[in-house]
Amino acid sequence: MTRQQTMAKDFLASIVVFLVALPLCLGIAIASGVSPVLGLISGIVGGLVVGFLSGAPLQVTGPAAGLAVLVYEVVNEHGITMLGPILLLAGLIQVVAGILRIGQWFRAISPAVVYGMLAGIGVLIFSAQFHVMVDDKPRASGLENLISIPSAIYKGIFPLDGSVHHLAAGIGIVTIMTMVLWAKFRPAALKLVPAPLLAVLLASALASVFELPISYVNVPEQLTDSITLPTFESLSRLASSSALLAAVAFAFIASAETLLSTAAVDRLHNGPRANYDKELTAQGVGNMLCGLFGALPLTGVIVRSSANVDAGAKTRLSAILHGVWLLLAVLSLPAVLRLIPTSALAAILVYTGYKLVNIDNIRALQRYGRVPVAIYFATVIGIVAIDLLTGVVVGVLLSLFKLVYKMTHLDIRLVQRPGTSDFDLYLEGAATFLRLPKLAATLDGLPAGTNLHVHVDKLTYIDHSCLDLLASWESQNAERGSTLVVQWDGLVARYRGRTTADLAA
Repeated sequence: MTRQQTMAKDFLASIVVFLVALPLCLGIAIASGVSPVLGLISGIVGGLVVGFLSGAPLQVTGPAAGLAVLVYEVVNEHGITMLGPILLLAGLIQVVAGILRIGQWFRAISPAVVYGMLAGIGVLIFSAQFHVMVDDKPRASGLENLISIPSAIYKGIFPLDGSVHHLAAGIGIVTIMTMVLWAKFRPAALKLVPAPLLAVLLASALASVFELPISYVNVPEQLTDSITLPTFESLSRLASSSALLAAVAFAFIASAETLLSTAAVDRLHNGPRANYDKELTAQGVGNMLCGLFGALPLTGVIVRSSANVDAGAKTRLSAILHGVWLLLAVLSLPAVLRLIPTSALAAILVYTGYKLVNIDNIRALQRYGRVPVAIYFATVIGIVAIDLLTGVVVGVLLSLFKLVYKMTHLDIRLVQRPGTSDFDLYLEGAATFLRLPKLAATLDGLPAGTNLHVHVDKLTYIDHSCLDLLASWESQNAERGSTLVVQWDGLVARYRGRTTADLAA
């Protein structure tokens, strides 16, 4: 493929990504409780800056629905003036993490925690934006939003005291139905036309034609009117524990979501593989700039990235150009953006939240047993019932407990063969000094003249203390007529952290 052909494909892909990103940038900003322009600024930075520096060339960066909940909490607790400084610090943490090559470690986060985090975020977005979709205000917490959904449905069906909730709800339903039907029945020739854009255009047209008295996007004439630069006072407030915790939460969740998306994008194309540490550093630089402008946090976004790959993008040029188109839209189309109903953007996020709660992820976890599924639901419940960071911490801690249990648990099963003095000892798990007393008690309880066969097929590890115990038992009980049959090579291999299969290879 010639350079000109590559550039042509990137140019067309950038337009598709821009059309996908525009309504999402606006909707995520509204869901975050800030000016819609701040979402567009983040999209611009994600394209022009992160797209240029990215370690994953085909990944598209922008404001993510997954962080809308955290932004909303930060703005409510600290005020809009603190969003920039907190994000500035979060970006710095990401840059340092990328330089220290910590990017790869984020891939080691348990899938149960990652899926639970996405599902919990999906529930929060769905429940909060359901109220916005009927031109109502979200409640104070995710649990309240969830519980009060029946009330929002009632308002959307039965108008009270001359309210317009039913009109906004109608626009929201049209938006969702358009996306669902377009995804299912769109012609092959129009497969690159994004469903959210088509839905917003139809909703905006209906609202304008019928002059519906509902809420619309409020975009200022000047881009700079929504920018809040950090001040010395706001930067000094970063010393508070709550602000520091918020910055760490932004950095951790944004990095996890970005690198999860990076891994997914790598599976979508056959081009160069992503550099995770470089990508993490690029995201940090982008978030520092967004913090400087007081905009929304950035992550790599799978929806926009998959649209980029599907549209035929070949290089990072498409991601960069989509930032250019967003900048031109902000500068030249503020009057057009004001025609978009807020309920239409909320409906897009309601649908996005629903999609984040992916039942297939639960089915995938079930293949590994009940514990991963329990961690998944514990993470979701923690996020919805308390807050985003608490839910993620609960999931990570449970994963660590599971790991410790697996590393220290030893199942000992002793079976006597009927009518003989032969015993089979089955060891499953990790034989460490923590389980030595139990193993010793089992061996000491054997009668003289025992023929003991030790099976280590399911033994994952044995430390020196347990290895020495078996060797000592064999030598000490030889005079009593007892014998020990065990594959010593296999035990030594497990002591060294390898299996017999590894040795054979």
